[in-house]
Amino acid sequence: MQDQTTLPAPSMQSLRAGYSALVLGASGAIGQAFVTLLQSDPRCASVTALSRSSQPGFDLSDPASLERLALALADAGKFQLVIDATGALTLDGRGPEKRLDELDAQALLAAMSVNAIGPALLLKQLLSRLASGERVIWAKLSARVGSLEDNRKGGWYGYRASKAALNMLLQTAAIEIARRRPLAVIAALQPGTVRSSLSQPFVGEQAQDPLESAGRLLRVLDALAPTGRAQFVDHAGQSIPW
Repeated sequence: MQDQTTLPAPSMQSLRAGYSALVLGASGAIGQAFVTLLQSDPRCASVTALSRSSQPGFDLSDPASLERLALALADAGKFQLVIDATGALTLDGRGPEKRLDELDAQALLAAMSVNAIGPALLLKQLLSRLASGERVIWAKLSARVGSLEDNRKGGWYGYRASKAALNMLLQTAAIEIARRRPLAVIAALQPGTVRSSLSQPFVGEQAQDPLESAGRLLRVLDALAPTGRAQFVDHAGQSIPW
C-alpha cells in the first residue's frame, strides 16, 4: 500500500456534498487526526469535535452526561458521518491483564463501561442526530483483539472482552437501524497500532502515524456499501472475523 504522504487527502465522495460530521473522542490522537482530515475535505460543510474536555462534553461512564450531550446537540442539525473514536486500554493506572490471576472485578467492569456500554449508550442517545433518507455512516473504533476467532495469543482479558461486547452491541444495533435507515453503514474499525498515549507503553514508537491510519479508515468507510449489518474491517479494508 502506498505511504499516506503520497496519497491525496481523503474526500468522502459517497456522502452528499456539504455533509456534516461528528467526531466523538476528538481529543485523542486518532480522534484529532479524523478532525484534521475531515476539516480539509471540501465536501464537508462542518465538523463537530467533542470529547470529555469539550463544550458540550461527555463522560462514557456517566449515562446522565450522554443524555445531556444529546440535548445539547438537539439543534445542531443532522449528521451524515459520525465517528466514535473513544476507548481506553489503560484505566486507573492498570494496563491489560496477561494472566487469569490478574483479573480484578472492578477493572473488568471499568473496561466494559468505557469500551462497550458507554459507546452503546452514545449510539442510543445520538442515533436521532443521524440524517435519514440518505447514506449515513456510524463508525466506531474497535480492535482486532475483540475478534473471538482471531484470538490466538490470549491475554488482555478485559480489553478483549469489552471490544467483543462492543462488536456484538454494534451488530445488534445495525440490524435494528437498517429497518428505518436502509442506507446506513455501521462499522467497527480496526485502526492498526497508532502512535498515541494509549499504545506508547506497549509498542513505543513502532506504530503508524494517526493521520495515516485515519486517512486509510476514511477511504475504507467511503467504499463500504450498506448491508443491513455491521461490518468489522481494518484500515486496509479487509474484513475481520467477528
